[in-house]
Amino acid sequence: MKYKHFLLAAAGSCGIATALFFHSQSNADSAKSLPLQGLSAPQQVALEHANQLSTAFQCVADELLPSVVAIESIKTKTPQNWPDNSRSPLMHPPFGKYGSSPFEEMFEQLQRDPGSAPPATRQQPKMVNGIGTGVIIDSVGIVITNHHVIAESDEIRIRTHDGREFLVKQTMSDPKTDIAVLELENASDLTAATFGNSDQTGVGEWVLALGQPFGLENSVTAGIISAKQRGIGIADRESFIQTDAAINPGNSGGPLVNLRGEVIGINTAIHSKSGGNNGIGFAVPSNIAKWVADQLLNHGDVNRAYLGIAMQAITADLAEHLNVEPRNGVVVTDVVPGSPAEKAGLQVGDVITTLGNHKIEGPKELQLAVEQSTFDNTYQISVKRDHETLKLTYVAKPHPIHDDSESNESRSATKIENQPTLGIHAEDLHSQAGERSPGIRVIAVEADSAAARAGVQVGMVVLQANRQVLESLADLGEACSKAAESKRESVLLLVESEGGKRFLVVPLI
Repeated sequence: MKYKHFLLAAAGSCGIATALFFHSQSNADSAKSLPLQGLSAPQQVALEHANQLSTAFQCVADELLPSVVAIESIKTKTPQNWPDNSRSPLMHPPFGKYGSSPFEEMFEQLQRDPGSAPPATRQQPKMVNGIGTGVIIDSVGIVITNHHVIAESDEIRIRTHDGREFLVKQTMSDPKTDIAVLELENASDLTAATFGNSDQTGVGEWVLALGQPFGLENSVTAGIISAKQRGIGIADRESFIQTDAAINPGNSGGPLVNLRGEVIGINTAIHSKSGGNNGIGFAVPSNIAKWVADQLLNHGDVNRAYLGIAMQAITADLAEHLNVEPRNGVVVTDVVPGSPAEKAGLQVGDVITTLGNHKIEGPKELQLAVEQSTFDNTYQISVKRDHETLKLTYVAKPHPIHDDSESNESRSATKIENQPTLGIHAEDLHSQAGERSPGIRVIAVEADSAAARAGVQVGMVVLQANRQVLESLADLGEACSKAAESKRESVLLLVESEGGKRFLVVPLI
């Protein structure tokens, strides 16, 4: 089944309420015309402002709640497949280890001390009802929520704001973004939410979080956007909106809404030691959620384009060596042979600042921009190489299936006598055929040396120093000498390890 893209439209009545709220002069005149006994004129103005904000909150809630659904995820848990407690206590989805039922604490106690359960109960499977939230995105019965809300469920039930209940006949998920789409059985005449442009949201903007925290349906909390483009390590693709609007277990998959009544995020995670709200919640931006949902609905999977590079964020130390500003682009640390990046002409050490109409400030922005590129379309990449600005052409291609058996040529090393350089002891590299390979392998790093403090580790291969390929250890010494003569305080190394290639800035002592 093919589905249309989500509409980006202003909400009627809520938009009006919000517009009224920002007419401060009209508010002031209204407050003066309706004096309240015992309050000064400034106090009356402040009260009127608060009343206008309250009206906006009420309007948004009235408009959005019919689009919010309660999700009951039914899972069978046996002693062999009960979840463990290894998840970080500080960062987790607001869904609860066993859902958000009132009996969650009891299940946790049984796991900690199985002997506390009656013998007849310990070995029996448990039917655990997890509770989450979803948002209707199509009136024919399409709901968006989090992947972790419905993962491994045996049955999923949906309850709408007007009390109707539906079973889910099809689920489609993307664990990389923690987004899922549900298709309901025999559903019609539902109220779909309006999605906004999350890129146009700003830090400090008022937002509402809607859902069913702890199973309490139709709950609304208010707060602001605290930050954007957060990565917290719970999903492969992260660019979360951070908010202080109260988000608790059961809110997962619910909408984060602006005062125009537009969904600008899907609530996903909380930062908490206790499992309750600590004022730090995270939501998948609506632009990412919409794109993923559209891919799932139209293709049954998420088709991502790729560029074919390894990249690194630009710190202040790297910026000095690359002649760019910090957080202004990403630096290329590796280029995959035969990839769209190689065909575009990208090189190691290039700084990518824009792709198409996307300004690139860090790796997350470039990754998302690349993956959402349309296959076979052409995009312009702006690159800073040395002191030049270049315009390269990138043709988007689907990500290939990697064959792990095709690894880089293994290398053997022949140790050479050398004096420590930057606190590094190294050896030359040779291929299996005995031919000399570029780079030197680190065999020892002196404790408390400049290299150790910069992150150089035993086993790393140093490929470049100050953008020059190293053919031997002597080349590293020469690069350090030239840097010192030019009064530079550090040397830029390109190193390779099991985690890939990256640049390190090592101070000269």
